[in-house]
Amino acid sequence: MAAIYIILGLVTGLVSGLFGIGGGLLIIPVLVFLSFPQKEAQGIAMAVMVPIVIIGAVRYKLNEAIPVDLSLAALIAIGAVAGVLLGTSFINAVPGLLLRRLFATLLFVVALRMFFAK
Repeated sequence: MAAIYIILGLVTGLVSGLFGIGGGLLIIPVLVFLSFPQKEAQGIAMAVMVPIVIIGAVRYKLNEAIPVDLSLAALIAIGAVAGVLLGTSFINAVPGLLLRRLFATLLFVVALRMFFAK
């Protein structure tokens, strides 16, 4: 099973670096498919994202061909920290099945918007 998790990490890192996305987009659905409860999959994904985000952000910033506005990133981070504190405060009140369905809906809506955007 360890090999599956390492491959999941490799694919997640590759896709995160290429598209600038968080690992949860891939990790959560795969872990749920592997029979992890939704909330546990989300917790694991949050923990995995720490090194991915740090290394990815540094690599993007060091790439002179990609402008990274750290002032804008800081403003977004302020809101994100507040949001994650709120979200993790409510996690126990939301049933896992509802979380899974909401997550799937979010992925679907974002995919449709990106696909049809001009």
